[in-house]
Amino acid sequence: MRLPRTGRERLLLVLALVTVITVFTATVPLLRGWFDLRVYYGTVDTWVHHGGRIYDYRVPGTTYGFTYPPFAAVSMLPMALLGLRAAITAALLLNLAALGAVVWMLGGSSLRRHGWYGWALTGCALALFEPVRDTVSFGQVNLVLLALVLTDAWLLTTRRARWAGIGIGLAAAVKLTPALFIGLLLLAGRRRAAGVATAVAAAATALAAWVAPDASRFYWGEALWDTQRIGKAAYVSNQSLQGVLARLAEPAEPSRVVWLVVVLVVLAVWAWRARRAVAVGGWWAAFALTGLTACLVSPITWVHHLVWLLPSFAVLLRTGHTRVAGVLYAVLCTSVVWLWFDDASGVDGFIGGSAYVWVTLGLLLWLPVDDAGQAFFTPTIRKPSDTAPAPRTAAATIVQVSGHPGLPLSDVTGAATGTRTRADAGASGPACDTDRAATSEPTGSTRPAARNPQSSSDRASS
Repeated sequence: MRLPRTGRERLLLVLALVTVITVFTATVPLLRGWFDLRVYYGTVDTWVHHGGRIYDYRVPGTTYGFTYPPFAAVSMLPMALLGLRAAITAALLLNLAALGAVVWMLGGSSLRRHGWYGWALTGCALALFEPVRDTVSFGQVNLVLLALVLTDAWLLTTRRARWAGIGIGLAAAVKLTPALFIGLLLLAGRRRAAGVATAVAAAATALAAWVAPDASRFYWGEALWDTQRIGKAAYVSNQSLQGVLARLAEPAEPSRVVWLVVVLVVLAVWAWRARRAVAVGGWWAAFALTGLTACLVSPITWVHHLVWLLPSFAVLLRTGHTRVAGVLYAVLCTSVVWLWFDDASGVDGFIGGSAYVWVTLGLLLWLPVDDAGQAFFTPTIRKPSDTAPAPRTAAATIVQVSGHPGLPLSDVTGAATGTRTRADAGASGPACDTDRAATSEPTGSTRPAARNPQSSSDRASS
């Protein structure tokens, strides 16, 4: 099959893809209706205009309410100035802007090479990616949090590292899961950035305690420890390790000891691989590994939370593993886990009903880190005094720089020769800069819409 070469052929291809995606989105039953945004909006509206309490609100006709930390509600206060339709529009635009920022940070240099055509194809691909379409159709906050965290990754690969940590801190104050990225900063020796992230998260939490003291006392004293507020762990949309164990143990409760042991093993693997990534300058690979780990160890990881896998796909593409990326992308577009919506027992349920968990776990174990390097941005140019002099007794080994297949090396690394020494590669990576140091809600499926956009299993909004 010949790929389109002329501008007219490319335009026709994009128009055809947009038509197919529009028809698919309009006809395939998805659990839409901006349900999660309605939870946020109803909570803020009740709190501000009717004197209600944040964690008492329930969407009419359901048992679903607000389960984020209090700062999340404080950050959503501007919705009190809007009507519901205006809030939906604002949420849609915010999600699209966040998605655009994520795509630019993960692969903007390559997309600029292909102009509008590259951006259009990327948009079409993301529109079919189940975690992204779920996040957008529910008015979720996942893409905004991902953009905040990746902004810190971008800052750490540029001369603006002194600002790094703010995005992670804000994301961790809105939801607890992104706090794992503070651990990554500590593993990488970025103590200053880790301190900034911790301080920002603490300040945001303190602000929420000042604005809503009763809600803060309730959340940190009771709601956080009440697992029933999060949702049913065995529900097929929960694509975390605890979800797998819960489905295996059903109808009994999964063993907390077994889950804790599995989590500790996964965290050990993450720490080993993340340190290995930053040691060779693979800062973006390290961030990708941390996103994968957060999804695995979180007690609840609904399908829409898996937008945290996007950095991993970017790493695969930029290191030449296009076929692997294509296969895994196809799996995450199929909504295959919903085939086991009613019954995830048996071997088939264990494999298929947790398919996204196996994708996430496989990426954690085999995502390229040694050849990832500074795959997304030109490494920061340092002064000679910033790095230790090379040993006089041995010549530096020359290695080829990893880059996008088919692209000139000079365009990827900014080096005219397309080569770097191992000493230089290590010096430009963030690891050697020694002076710088969950809750959940309904998710979509391809099942026909029910009386309300939830399953019969009680789950809270996330």
